[in-house]
Amino acid sequence: MKKLKALSFFSGAMGMDIGLEKAGIEIILACESEKFIRETIKLNKPKLKVIEDINQYSSNEIKALAGLKKNEKVDLIVGGPPCQAFSTAGKRLSIKESMGLVFLKCLQVIKDLKPTYFVIENVRGLLSVPLNKSGKKIKGGTFEFITNFLKDCGYKISFELYNSANFGSPQIRERVIIVGNKNEKLPHLVPTHSDDSKFNLKPWKTFKDACKGLGNIKHSHVTFPEKRLKYFRLLKEGQNWRDLSVKLQKEAMGKSYYLGGGKTGFLRRLSWNKPSPTLVTDPTMPATDLCHPDKDRPLSVEEYKRIQEFPDSWKIFGNIRQQYKQIGNAVPVSLGRAVGKLIVYHYLKKSIRIINGFKYSRYLKTSDLDWNNQDQLKLSL
Repeated sequence: MKKLKALSFFSGAMGMDIGLEKAGIEIILACESEKFIRETIKLNKPKLKVIEDINQYSSNEIKALAGLKKNEKVDLIVGGPPCQAFSTAGKRLSIKESMGLVFLKCLQVIKDLKPTYFVIENVRGLLSVPLNKSGKKIKGGTFEFITNFLKDCGYKISFELYNSANFGSPQIRERVIIVGNKNEKLPHLVPTHSDDSKFNLKPWKTFKDACKGLGNIKHSHVTFPEKRLKYFRLLKEGQNWRDLSVKLQKEAMGKSYYLGGGKTGFLRRLSWNKPSPTLVTDPTMPATDLCHPDKDRPLSVEEYKRIQEFPDSWKIFGNIRQQYKQIGNAVPVSLGRAVGKLIVYHYLKKSIRIINGFKYSRYLKTSDLDWNNQDQLKLSL
């Protein structure tokens, strides 16, 4: 049977795409608005067609640029529209605001090109972003609008909030993934790893697993300010600000000491024998510190690549800050591979394993199986 071909939008440094390729799917077009990220794609995939801002092209132009004939079927569209608009750490903008607008364009392309499958990936915050309807803000309304729009296009969809560690990534990273097909609803992704031995899966991979062989190489990294380093020198692997004396906690945290929340990202050293926390776009951000387990420095670019599972040979264009940003924003390769494997197995009509009782998410109502927002939200594109 033929090899499935995919159009990749908001491709970034191509973590998702590498994973899809590992599952046997061919990427025939990438789309990325930021120039330095396009240079990363070209460095690694010089023969791949790369286009710029999705808003600059009609759906038919995109299809032609991908090398597909007018009547040729599109197998798969995959994309992770910019998530900053929906991030729980951001302003929680709705789909009609700011960068949410490119999400609408992505939906329109799916509607126009009618791919056999589509995959949309985004942050957890997308599930709870409000949407204005008749002057009322409806929690989860943005996600409700997206899923209703796709259903109106004739797709049967499944979605869940997945932890990448359950698919072989050495990182705790949660992402919403929506999968659609016009013939039937696909099951959820098949986990390969777990922190619960009762499922008889492989144990979660650790930071130590990820960084094997990196001990003697030259690492590229930024530095912590000295005022923070003096506290890191007092902490052991796996510790954070809470492991300091109360006097030093107050000194180190300042006004943040009196704020609510767990604040576990402050002055955080990673553990060797646990998965990495979610990589961010800068390992020196005070509330999401990513300090090496025993060295007095942030994680390096080389460690970032290993945690996100990029090949060591994968080149990242730009200065060190741009490299951190590209890698930190990527989809872990193992999660992309799990998505690709699900689609390929469904296409080939191969049996897809269902693991009864497996808990994908630590939150409630993150799945098509228990999502119960009853508001029917329709907005014209």
